[in-house]
Amino acid sequence: MDPRDLWAEAVAGVLARPLRTALTTLGTVLGIATLVITLGVAATAGNRIVGRFDELTATAITVEVPRSEDGPLVGWDAPAELTRLRGVASAAAVAQNEGDTDLTVTANRLVDPTRVTGRNLAVVAATVDLPAAVRGHVSAGRFYDEGHVRRGDRVVVLGADAARMLGVSRLADGPAVFIGERAYSVIGILSGLGRDQALSTAVIVPPGIGAHFGLKDVTRVLVNTHLGAAGLIAGQLPRALNPARGAELHVITPPSPTRARDAVQGDVNGLFLVLGLVSLVVGAVGIANVTLVTVLERISEIGLRRALGAARRHIAAQFLVESTLIGLTGGVIGASVGVVAVVAVAAVRQWTPVLDITPVLAAPVAGALVGLLAGLYPALRAARMEPVDALR
Repeated sequence: MDPRDLWAEAVAGVLARPLRTALTTLGTVLGIATLVITLGVAATAGNRIVGRFDELTATAITVEVPRSEDGPLVGWDAPAELTRLRGVASAAAVAQNEGDTDLTVTANRLVDPTRVTGRNLAVVAATVDLPAAVRGHVSAGRFYDEGHVRRGDRVVVLGADAARMLGVSRLADGPAVFIGERAYSVIGILSGLGRDQALSTAVIVPPGIGAHFGLKDVTRVLVNTHLGAAGLIAGQLPRALNPARGAELHVITPPSPTRARDAVQGDVNGLFLVLGLVSLVVGAVGIANVTLVTVLERISEIGLRRALGAARRHIAAQFLVESTLIGLTGGVIGASVGVVAVVAVAAVRQWTPVLDITPVLAAPVAGALVGLLAGLYPALRAARMEPVDALR
């Protein structure tokens, strides 16, 4: 059988029943479109997730400052100098006792045997830029400023969890807490910490007040950088904080987000790929069912062709080419619909569309392959018919 004759017969068979052909093609269109849409949306959403992941995790640097018998390695005024470095968004110095030694903090001096009025909380000294450095905000009251530091005012700011444990929620009445035998006015509550979550259960005091609790020297510096500047700033921090003894400082840089980013994007792509393949299988089953019904409806045609000398392979080839042609058409239409849908979703969500061109170009081939596989059984069944039985 000449290939041109085979192609002509297949096209004629496809066009002989336009409505049935359209319904069969629709299965492939839906499968391919779903595959392209899911892959495109996965890539676009993954890109969005990666951007947020980088913003939250790839900009935080911590400098651990060891204690030295020759004097403090980092002064309390050093973080203010760090903001002059290009790429530094915020910085703050923190002093905390080694081993996180907690102190007894009470909300009042009354002894109430029916409830716990005292808590063992960490007392931390920090500079005035701490809220920005820990990506938090003052949910009530205010954070102390340079005026409080210069005057040596006995004020504290409570972490959100510490305030809850001490029963401090309203600051309008000027509440105070007792650390040891001294009272300290609570002027603010720090909430929503993006890093250093342990500060949520701490009592934060100005550097001058911290000296009363042995918090004289800076123990760590918290630095936030702009996206992409963490590596450069990490190399500059030791010299900026202490040019002579910067080698003694331990800089903790954020881990490279590449591996985690690839893992997140791979998981998202894998999930949507499975969903797309399921839809594609559904489309293949639809093609197989409709093709099988078509074979049953064309039994007399098959018998006549066999009686006129067509071999089994000719009948099988005709139906395989028909189903492949339907799958190819559905692949082209489905890929086009998928690309338009991805761009539309990205436009509605105000995202940057990210679409790999490989699945789009491979979609027609995939559609043709699906059509070929879906028509395999019906074609074999048609080829096995005997001319006498088919004509009868």
